[in-house]
Amino acid sequence: MIQRLASSEFFVLGLCALLLAGLGPFTPGLLSAQNLVNVLAAMLPLLLVAAGQTVVLIGGGIDLSVTAIIALASVAGAKIMTLSGGWMAAHPAAVPVAVGAMLLAGFLTGLANGIAIAWLRMSAFIVTLTSLMAVSGLTVWFTDSKNIADLPPGFFSLGQRLPPALGMAAGALALTHLMLTRSIYGRWIHAVGHNAATARVSGVPVPLITALSYTISGLSAGAAAILLTGRLETGSPVLGQTMMLDIIGAAVIGGTSLFGGRGNVLWTVSGVLFLTLLDNALNLRGLSHFVIMMIKGVVILLAAGLDVVRRRGQEE
Repeated sequence: MIQRLASSEFFVLGLCALLLAGLGPFTPGLLSAQNLVNVLAAMLPLLLVAAGQTVVLIGGGIDLSVTAIIALASVAGAKIMTLSGGWMAAHPAAVPVAVGAMLLAGFLTGLANGIAIAWLRMSAFIVTLTSLMAVSGLTVWFTDSKNIADLPPGFFSLGQRLPPALGMAAGALALTHLMLTRSIYGRWIHAVGHNAATARVSGVPVPLITALSYTISGLSAGAAAILLTGRLETGSPVLGQTMMLDIIGAAVIGGTSLFGGRGNVLWTVSGVLFLTLLDNALNLRGLSHFVIMMIKGVVILLAAGLDVVRRRGQEE
């Protein structure tokens, strides 16, 4: 019974409904239209980067470098378009070039991770942890630990106006979902995560598929940096630093397996929704940041336990 309930595609959506029903009457403003719009807006950057992490987890890997990639992409784009001495200050093409640079920063970092893991056969944990440290250090050095402000107002709409941000996130999610469910890459990445040795014998290009998953993760982090930087109106060398727990937690809560071979972007959407609602409700209740982190940590630990239950159910 527990295994069947934990494996249901609607399990986390049911938890979201229970959360709203249980805390709504006792949390002023939680169910207001404006707050729900705020929750939707807050979901989008996390949704982008968690979708990329989902692809990596399905393939049996993990990407710890995404928060550093967000910061790198943020300062790279800000350095190009800032009106205070930017490389393309006040140039008509500054914003699109900066956006392209942010995506390129994520793409190249993810590709470097993928090459080291797939073809050099290095541990994903070590590679992405080292990448986290190196990229974080590079970002802080590049900016002298200072934020880059005075960005062009035309860039802010990407993070502050819901329609452009929602369109960007929805497009990226739809593309990732179709790739995982309607393409040969989707079948191959699931096969690699389930059993890489068997997939290799079956003719699956395991190194290529693995490298692509980390490249997608890096690109997703670069896209998330666009929304976060636009919302904050500042390029920050520590942007996204506290998101790692939510990124991996959202995917796992949604149902993506930490053991590989199982996952879905739509499940991750429900995981992101649950974590964002929980964070919002606890903030409205006036709890401190540390208490909120403790509660979220327990929730994610329980989700990891459910992942074990699901895995045992598949093996029986």
